[in-house]
Amino acid sequence: MTTSVKSSSRTRTSRTKTRRTAVSAVAFAAMAALLAGCGSGGDTSDPLAEGGGDGDTVVVGSNNFAESILLADIYGEALKAKDIKVTYKPNIGSRETTYGLMKNGSVTVLPEYNGSLLAYLDAKGTPPKTVAETTTAIEAKLDPKLTLLEPSSAQNKDSVTVNAETAKKYGLTAQSSIADLKDAAPDLVFGGSPEFQTRQQGLVGLKSLYGLEFKSFKALDAGGPLTQTALKKNTVQAADVFTTDPTIAQEKFVVLKDTKNLFGFQNVQPLVHKDGLPQKGVDALNAVSAKLDTKTLLDLDAQVQLEKKDPLDVARTWLKSAGLG
Repeated sequence: MTTSVKSSSRTRTSRTKTRRTAVSAVAFAAMAALLAGCGSGGDTSDPLAEGGGDGDTVVVGSNNFAESILLADIYGEALKAKDIKVTYKPNIGSRETTYGLMKNGSVTVLPEYNGSLLAYLDAKGTPPKTVAETTTAIEAKLDPKLTLLEPSSAQNKDSVTVNAETAKKYGLTAQSSIADLKDAAPDLVFGGSPEFQTRQQGLVGLKSLYGLEFKSFKALDAGGPLTQTALKKNTVQAADVFTTDPTIAQEKFVVLKDTKNLFGFQNVQPLVHKDGLPQKGVDALNAVSAKLDTKTLLDLDAQVQLEKKDPLDVARTWLKSAGLG
């Protein structure tokens, strides 16, 4: 293996407290990428530190939003069930940061979303028509030290979502498309992560494909509590909310249909540093992908985000129920 991190043992109580702090900190987008990681059931390390492990450690990282942290816990605990030593680097930051850490071997495994990863690697490429084509297109652009494992059927897409007040004002329903927002957009403030403002799968694509030009953009977090609260309070009238976010139904938000497939396929898929994971680890993560579907992911997200359960506990319980833990 190629990974090596300075490790420190923590008690279960300390780990759980630290992890909950990290998950709560997703709400503070400006600080999220700087938070120190916590080790679920294992060692901890600075999420932005370079360097790999002691030769036997798999480093599982996550981006700076709650679902990514949950998925990293699922991957890590599935690996530990196969007697693989795991350390965690949760809540690192956006893809612009995590991809670099994957390339240099500081992170071994990262939960990814295939369409978003492809858009990051090849923003001007022709959108694939199948999941298999998406994987093939990614592999053609990936750093040669990296590879993708099997995709799950679970998808979580970016979206253009409006609050109930805006939906009522402009006659928008779940059957409306993003294109139906064109006339209203100049009067609306759009909210999302800072990266959404400059990404093709963001304001750039919304303008080029749908002709949407909003009154202004408010930088919040990656579909997290800041975005949810701003949309609920009408600070923003439209926002990028992840489609597996349980607050959509809770707050009666309306997700507009992406008829031009701007957001593409967004299957959850493990990204792996080739030299860092043994075959039994590959098999374990492929088994997770085979069991994980969108309905399951939405349920697990609800347990973490609405019921405020510890993502590590949610991950372990699901893996056990799926015969993987």
